[in-house]
Amino acid sequence: MDLGALIAGRHLLVTGASGGLGEHFARLFARHGAVVTVAARRKERLDRLVDELRAAGAAQARAIALDVADEGSVARVFPELEAAGAPPLDVLVNNAGVADTRLAMDVGAAEFDRILDTNLRGAWLLSVEAARAWRAAKRPGAIVNVASILGLRPGTGVAPYSISKAGLIQMTKSLALEWARFGIRVNALCPGYIGTDINAEYFATDAGKRMIDRIPMRRLGRPEDLDAAVLLLASDASGWMTGSALAVDGGHLVSSL
Repeated sequence: MDLGALIAGRHLLVTGASGGLGEHFARLFARHGAVVTVAARRKERLDRLVDELRAAGAAQARAIALDVADEGSVARVFPELEAAGAPPLDVLVNNAGVADTRLAMDVGAAEFDRILDTNLRGAWLLSVEAARAWRAAKRPGAIVNVASILGLRPGTGVAPYSISKAGLIQMTKSLALEWARFGIRVNALCPGYIGTDINAEYFATDAGKRMIDRIPMRRLGRPEDLDAAVLLLASDASGWMTGSALAVDGGHLVSSL
């Protein structure tokens, strides 16, 4: 089955697309013929990405400024897309996220709130807006929440992040239960540790190397290792999947205790 062919012509909104996995997913979807809207707070980076996507053939690619932690910003998304003449949305990819590496006793309330507001509350707000629009239009829809294996198993020094991702996974299941009757599917993608420019320095340290050694496949993931999973969840190939949390982690969750 050609998973990419199943999203051709579909309209996908990807949040947190100014870099990292969000940018990678946007390029992946556009490469397979999808209509892609990218969203993030840093609009200037999105504009450059859209120029590249259009130059590569994704003529309907567009960008919108969005702060998922701002309820007013979220409420403007669908009216803005409609005013711009965008086709109806088919898939929402809740990818926006932030993290911090500190022991729990060193995390202040403001930092805890910042992480939960972006990673969990923001995904909630956007999901509810999308679901209301789909229900009103009597259209099916799909939501892919980008969670983490840290939502399934804790790690040291990332408690607020882990809590937010665990909440996102439970939110995925709760919304899947409520919205299945409307033809709205909600699933979560749970990546393991993915090597990026941001974390390359850490994974070159002794501590980072020890972490890699605990991954049964003995390597970090690459963004493209997530391609098949995100295409599956975003397409009708997963038409009978909802409420699932799909881990792609090189076996990290089943590593020996």
